[in-house]
Amino acid sequence: MSKTAFVFPGQGSQTVGMGKDLYDNFAVAKAVFEEADEALGFSITDMCFNGPEEELMKTYNTQPAILTVSVACYRVLKEAGIDADIVAGHSLGEYSALVAAGALSFKEAVVLVHKRGQFMQQAVPLGEGGMAAILGMDRASIIEVCRSIEEQGRAVQAVNFNCPGQVVIAGNTEGVATAAEALKKAGAKRAISLPVSAPFHSSLMKPAAEKLAVELAKTAVNDAEIAVVANVTGTIITEGDAIRESLVRQAASPVLWEDCVAQMLEFGANVFVEVGPGKVLTGFTKKIAKESTTFNVENVASLQKTLDYFKEVR
Repeated sequence: MSKTAFVFPGQGSQTVGMGKDLYDNFAVAKAVFEEADEALGFSITDMCFNGPEEELMKTYNTQPAILTVSVACYRVLKEAGIDADIVAGHSLGEYSALVAAGALSFKEAVVLVHKRGQFMQQAVPLGEGGMAAILGMDRASIIEVCRSIEEQGRAVQAVNFNCPGQVVIAGNTEGVATAAEALKKAGAKRAISLPVSAPFHSSLMKPAAEKLAVELAKTAVNDAEIAVVANVTGTIITEGDAIRESLVRQAASPVLWEDCVAQMLEFGANVFVEVGPGKVLTGFTKKIAKESTTFNVENVASLQKTLDYFKEVR
């Protein structure tokens, strides 16, 4: 019996124009955008469709924008009768996954991630922190090199374990630059600086996690209706209080994405649908779970392809 996993993208997948053709073609998608605008008190719809890009790139805008597009994609799939057996999301995408699992209401989630973006940006001023993807090196070596640089008083940690051969590091600007050089000398194939506005998931995000804890304490977090895999542990989580605690930890803890995919495979998932803008997670899935079937849903064309597959296998 084949099982389906929905995976939801995080920051970095945003593009101006995302979600527009689903909005134009599906009332259920349009309703998600309208609900977001109303909850936020400004038009995230306009920012998704028209930019400007530099505004969309600001983390406090990026986060609600990607969540809105992802949930719109999800609702269109659900309306077509396609649902998941298990869900997970990368970083910010975990909030989209929790909306899909019924643990968070979309209205509360979109306001929460807008604040989460503000807290993260306040934790480390623009230009003082960064992230870099390290390619072609094993986890243990990367952790070791970062640890030795931290011992010299520069903040840098391995924060996203995305797939074999790709780990992201984050910290203060100097720490990331020093680590990138040291890792290349130690044998990494490449170190690519990422276009982000803060060192997400590093210990520098602790102030953001503390503020987020206050907001999450006021937010209704229900038990999940389907299995959700948590970023911080790479294990299934369904109980509301455990989800709340996990989201607080997630802000300043590494994302164990490779472990999350391994957990979904163990659960029996063999079809992975990336729900939301971009195909970043689809790329990771292909490296982690080579035998699995992958799709993504971000516009009418990719939706059609996905629906065609599910019609055939039913």
